[in-house]
Amino acid sequence: MSKKVIVPLAEGFEEIEALTIVDILRRANVEVAMAAISSLHVKGAHGIVVVADMLLKELDGNSFDMIALPGGLPGATNLAADATTQALLKDFDTKGKAIAAICAAPYALKTAGVLKKNYTCYPGFQLKIGDEGYNANDKVVKDGNVTTSQGPSTAMLFALSLVEQLCSKEVALQLKKDLLLNM
Repeated sequence: MSKKVIVPLAEGFEEIEALTIVDILRRANVEVAMAAISSLHVKGAHGIVVVADMLLKELDGNSFDMIALPGGLPGATNLAADATTQALLKDFDTKGKAIAAICAAPYALKTAGVLKKNYTCYPGFQLKIGDEGYNANDKVVKDGNVTTSQGPSTAMLFALSLVEQLCSKEVALQLKKDLLLNM
């Protein structure tokens, strides 16, 4: 049975992060639902419009294994302010399901009360989230069921870490090779 991941899209999302997560997971044969919080046509932080697969409020979170939030501004703060996103994050955490966030999106995890002690985010954004537990050195930090990463340049490593969690280390290593990350 294929693993399933929700990638919520809010106006102002970071395009590199969102599309890298979706692309890498789909290459690993993970079923990914790009779920918009308001309209199926979602404009990213840099003006790129993406057509989501569905609206977030239309999906059943119970049938998904992970939720992965892209960052970007105001995308991350829009996710933090969205009741459906916040409810899903709390539900996933209560059930011990995997939660992931990159760049400024760990802020949405903080507002939902699901961010664990150790995390990383876009440098400087920890001032909004809270310095305690912030890790400036690691590009990807996993603490319990929560994985966080720093930003656009770490998006591929972040997505590959999600593949490793959902599929296997072997699948992640093969993708890394196929993507020429071993060079």
